[in-house]
Amino acid sequence: MNLSDTLQHYWPLILLALWFGYKWWNARRVRALLPALRKNGALCVDVRSAAEFASASAPDTLNIPLPELGHRLAEIPKTVPVVLCCASGTRSGMAKLVLKKNGYPQVFNIGSWRNFLA
Repeated sequence: MNLSDTLQHYWPLILLALWFGYKWWNARRVRALLPALRKNGALCVDVRSAAEFASASAPDTLNIPLPELGHRLAEIPKTVPVVLCCASGTRSGMAKLVLKKNGYPQVFNIGSWRNFLA
């Protein structure tokens, strides 16, 4: 089996590993930026469900579940950085796309809400 055959056979696993690697790296990057973002008035938004948020959440985060985000954009100012979180970073990644599409210039995905506690 040559390299081309190996890559063809394992590409889904390689892509999955790259995806998780990117999520880990990006969450780490945003955690490092968090003090500066908060100094600039960042709004931290948790896009998990209300039940998930009620069971545990980071201090000073606003809960706007992902399915409600499009109807609640008025609660999120465009003039401050927005830091998004959820359980794993997937829903907050989708929320980031929604906000970017709606003209929010500074949107960051910190991944898991627990990253606010680190």
